[in-house]
Amino acid sequence: MAVWHSRSNRKKTGGLYHRARKHKKYEKGSNPTFTLLDSDVKIRKDRVRGGNCKLRALRIDYAIVNLKDGTSKRVKILDVLENKANMHFVRKKVITKGAIIQTEIGKAKVTSRPGQEGIVNAVLIE
Repeated sequence: MAVWHSRSNRKKTGGLYHRARKHKKYEKGSNPTFTLLDSDVKIRKDRVRGGNCKLRALRIDYAIVNLKDGTSKRVKILDVLENKANMHFVRKKVITKGAIIQTEIGKAKVTSRPGQEGIVNAVLIE
């Protein structure tokens, strides 16, 4: 089902606007992409407004972690420890921006948006 980013046809009081119109295509959004921690990597390519492409990570098991010395390393994600976006995302192993993940080299905080960028970038915190 589509998500629309337009004004409702109803007023706050429940009445209808007299000049209501149908949805326009440019007002259409998309459903949220919940990136799951899984060994079976799956990345989807979507066409978005302007003919551009957006990569959506549906399932992923690795992250690019920035180390304290300024270098980056590709490491395996072991677990999702904390997610302030939703407390239930930890149990479901959903990775979003701001999530704390356990990697092979320690804890890291996700700085990218995997559901919109197709990759998990993180900063080492321990």
